[in-house]
Amino acid sequence: MWTYILRRVLQAIPTLLVISLLVFSLLYITPGDPVELILGTEDKKITPEQRAVVEAEWGLDKPFLERYVRFVLGALQGDLGTSYATGQDVFKSVMQRMPATLKLMGAAMVLSLLISLPLGMLAAIKHNSIWDSLATALATVGISLPRFWFGLVLIIFFSLTLKWLPSMGSANLDQGLGQFLKFIILPASSLALSMAAVQTRMIRSSMLEVLGQDYVRYARSKGLKERAVLYGHALKNAMIPVITVIGGEIGGLLGGAVVTEQIFSWPGVGRLTVNSITKRDYPMIQGITLLLCFSYLMINLLVDIMYGFIDPRIRLSKKG
Repeated sequence: MWTYILRRVLQAIPTLLVISLLVFSLLYITPGDPVELILGTEDKKITPEQRAVVEAEWGLDKPFLERYVRFVLGALQGDLGTSYATGQDVFKSVMQRMPATLKLMGAAMVLSLLISLPLGMLAAIKHNSIWDSLATALATVGISLPRFWFGLVLIIFFSLTLKWLPSMGSANLDQGLGQFLKFIILPASSLALSMAAVQTRMIRSSMLEVLGQDYVRYARSKGLKERAVLYGHALKNAMIPVITVIGGEIGGLLGGAVVTEQIFSWPGVGRLTVNSITKRDYPMIQGITLLLCFSYLMINLLVDIMYGFIDPRIRLSKKG
């Protein structure tokens, strides 16, 4: 197991290097003068002396390769540069926003599983019934509609029409669980609905395949209760492809949260990303992109490791 994990980590290193090179090149291929962005004087002329001072202070006078090597070495030490807009450390700024994004992602994932697990299992158990058709239709609609549409509909219905929940803002857990849930329900639901649609279809198809296996029929022939057969035999073995989908959905949440956080004014990394793009704060954009790519790689690694714990047929030996 440990050999497999080490091998996967080593395989991720070249991927991260390529991503870091593409991210760092962003400063060179996008329009705009970094010196003007730093000084905030895009409509004024900059003297050669001012330009020389800024370029020397920020290292902009160095060759591309030298700056890239410094960027990589700094990233390995947790230094992703300094923001053009605020002058603050990029890594610290992202980490300050990360807890809010993780809370939103966690709530969305839990909510999506609460919807998709019973719905997908019901569709598989009641195959070719009205329940199966209804679940499939709802899942198809959920997949077809974009996440931001869900957010806008939720705001119009629950906030503007019924006035039950706030349309924007956030609250911490130290302000009370009720207050926290009041603010997180709408943005988490906006992310969860489309995820639940994908998961429902996958759970349904995976459960249908497993329910037709010999070991499920054998378990029923032994007189086991239907609940024990479904949860102890069928569901556990059906979760392998579902976990793959969930892993991809978690990675998708990192991107989907950008729009959702902006719609609901949620103070997470997604909203920080939009603000940084608006201000053309390239170091902040570079740092956020690199951290999100690293997170996505780690999520995929965890998904692969979970296979061995969920399905006993999978063995991660030294030979692979």
